[in-house]
Amino acid sequence: MSGDLTAVQAIVELAYAGYIPRIGRRPGPMDDDYAARIADGVVHVLEEDGRVLACLVLIAEADAMLLDNIAVHPEAQGRGYGGVLLRFAEAAARAAGLPAIRLYTNVAMVENIALYQRLGYVETHRAEERGLRRVYFRKDLTAG
Repeated sequence: MSGDLTAVQAIVELAYAGYIPRIGRRPGPMDDDYAARIADGVVHVLEEDGRVLACLVLIAEADAMLLDNIAVHPEAQGRGYGGVLLRFAEAAARAAGLPAIRLYTNVAMVENIALYQRLGYVETHRAEERGLRRVYFRKDLTAG
């Protein structure tokens, strides 16, 4: 997994770069310490033909699985990999005995907000953290 550090960093940079003009600064995930995240065992990658195409950061909390980051390489977007990772996150939460997934996105990432709502995530609140305006969501995994 430590060999994936360069690929994960590159995917995050490429996946989020287009949001910089919209937000007015680098989105939070672009400045995370992925070496530490990998060492903590919370980074998961999706590979195809030996190439890392997407990554996911999942952090188990007391009452939910925090989906801290999901990023798909721009060349691989539109192929359903984001959905694969979201289903993986839900399965990981269930396997950990957690009843929900929690996540947040920037208010300027309107397409993400619409996607999460379509997938059954419910907005819980909005807040500003570290100068970033965020929308928080939660998806209950115990129903149905």
